[in-house]
Amino acid sequence: MSAVAFLVTAVLTGCGAITGSTARESPTVAAPTAATSPAVTPEAAPPAAEPPAAGPPAVGSPETGAPGVESTAQGRPDAGAHPETPAPLGGLGPRTLALIPENARQAVVVTGTGRNANRSEAVLYRRTASGWRAGTPWPARNALNGWTDDHRVGDLRSPIGVFTLSDAGGLLPDPGTLLPYDESSGFAIGGTGFVGEPLAGSFDYVIAIDYNRVPGTSPLDRTRPLGADRGGGIWLHVDHQGPTQGCVSLEEPHMRQLLLALDPAQHPVIVMGDAGSLRR
Repeated sequence: MSAVAFLVTAVLTGCGAITGSTARESPTVAAPTAATSPAVTPEAAPPAAEPPAAGPPAVGSPETGAPGVESTAQGRPDAGAHPETPAPLGGLGPRTLALIPENARQAVVVTGTGRNANRSEAVLYRRTASGWRAGTPWPARNALNGWTDDHRVGDLRSPIGVFTLSDAGGLLPDPGTLLPYDESSGFAIGGTGFVGEPLAGSFDYVIAIDYNRVPGTSPLDRTRPLGADRGGGIWLHVDHQGPTQGCVSLEEPHMRQLLLALDPAQHPVIVMGDAGSLRR
């Protein structure tokens, strides 16, 4: 790996798993640090700087209940959801359900196929007076080595927990999301991933997962309230056909749908982890 590629990989310790990446760095390039949730692994995100102060505690992991930073984002009531399908929230257990803020009206539930698996499924749920209503399941990917309750830099695992979704951005123009959106060349990325797949376009659209980051800032911000060793830059981003370093990836059409669905007024959250952990 070239010296430049090594540097980029070190800087982008959260999102797209990068091997020999040529992603550009910007002065404030930051990998999103997430809400005060327990262990989360940052993904190799494009150059990003992390914001200084941490947001209000609100969410955590099913294992430790670590505090999370509460966000004000929400989704559009009918985007990606089937009004005719009321359903319990994704087979979640009592400890996981207890971490979802009462004001959250939208929840993206990402369920891994196994603790060490890097394939998963994402479903957008909308809370109504009669209960949660499920949207269409989308295929997703997570970190190379699976999931963890105690994410650390370089463990190549995605953090398990409940995190708010506050900010978005990307290399491409805002598709019309209600979330604050940062269009920036700082999201440019190159090189290849773990299976030799090209990473270009992975950050065309991203949504920052509020793990070890300050909500209300660009996903590129690198402020990490929990400390650098706890990682950061954990995002939802465009799938590059391979596992990530810690992020969750969706196919581009589904990322666009999610961006259009989420609405700060609905206080959206993401619930993520392997099926066994989420049933706790």
